[in-house]
Amino acid sequence: MTPHLTPRRERWLLFTLAGIQFTHILDFMIMMPLGPQFTALFHISNAQFGLLVSAYTLSAGLSGLMAATYIDRFSRKRLLLVMYALFGLATLACGLAPDYLWLMLARVAAGVFGGVLSALSQTIVADVIPFERRGRAMSVVMTSFSVSTVAGVPLGLFLAAHLSWHAPFFGIALLVGLLSLGAWQTLPRLDAHLHHPDRTGVWRGIGQVLAEANHLKAFGVSGLMMFAAFTVIPYITIYLQSNAGMQTAEVPWIYLCGGVATLLSARYFGRLTDRVGKVRVFQRLALAVVLPLMATTLSQGLPLWGLLAISTLFFTVMSGRMIPGMAMISSAVEPRLRGIFMTLNSAVQSASMGLAALVGGLIIGRDDLGQLTDYWVAGLLGTVASVLSAWLAGRLRLHGAPAAAV
Repeated sequence: MTPHLTPRRERWLLFTLAGIQFTHILDFMIMMPLGPQFTALFHISNAQFGLLVSAYTLSAGLSGLMAATYIDRFSRKRLLLVMYALFGLATLACGLAPDYLWLMLARVAAGVFGGVLSALSQTIVADVIPFERRGRAMSVVMTSFSVSTVAGVPLGLFLAAHLSWHAPFFGIALLVGLLSLGAWQTLPRLDAHLHHPDRTGVWRGIGQVLAEANHLKAFGVSGLMMFAAFTVIPYITIYLQSNAGMQTAEVPWIYLCGGVATLLSARYFGRLTDRVGKVRVFQRLALAVVLPLMATTLSQGLPLWGLLAISTLFFTVMSGRMIPGMAMISSAVEPRLRGIFMTLNSAVQSASMGLAALVGGLIIGRDDLGQLTDYWVAGLLGTVASVLSAWLAGRLRLHGAPAAAV
């Protein structure tokens, strides 16, 4: 039976999951603003940097596929703590990496363990929080993205600038250790799925998930949602510095302004999701993101305030659509199959992010002046993916939703 938590225990649960998501997201995000440093330090191309970003997400996708075979065999709490500890060790290895090859291997290891964390966190929210409050709950967990951009990325860039690029990874590993102790103390047992009367075998459960057309549509929405963002996001810092003339010291403002805006807007999007409907809000935001997405790839020649305005709007809407998106996707499956479904979904998301970064790196080139070329083509590809995600979302069926509340 799903545990019934008091409002206080529920808040602690959500804050703990948000902290875990914060370190997982920051570990991934910190790579992107460090792009100019890595390309110069390791003498690598845009495509090689894209591969460095993709190494994390592609290994996370593969790990998610493997996790589908065991995720429902263990207590959510026990599995989360083990994977989180291993993720912390892999992040520490990133900080200790002496060159490009070793950093690549460490990123693969971090992806293997980190890829399961997002699926577990979202599964726990869907297991514990009722449908009618799931949008607000997801908004609390998803604020981890905002906090990582507001505080984590600027602080990581500060450490990288004043110490070395190794320092941000050491800091994340230390924070993982502290949060692991907190999670061990605050998380409930979270083993109701082990006693579900309709529980099925692992391979039978995977077969049931993949045989359901509604699940495949949800995976399609999820993959397109992530692909739309990551054709552009990994190369924002490189573009702004090489094409738009932004100075290295000004880069943290991009993440600070974008993070503050997403932090302030997350609760609003969460309430709007529960009030208006998960599908409706997602569709509107998936279409609304097209304008700032394309503007981001065509912002050369704008003053600093213009660059900040566009990037802030881009981060706000891009992050905002994740709240109704994940509340909607986690509701597309019945509870007894949710663990397997969310793990496979995490694999789909990670693979889509990695593929998008790779494709973006192949599309984008450099001219004789060192400026990026064809960045707008990568943005156009992301635009098509976002529009398709909005269309496909309208064909989802959500479990536990009254007809007027989807």
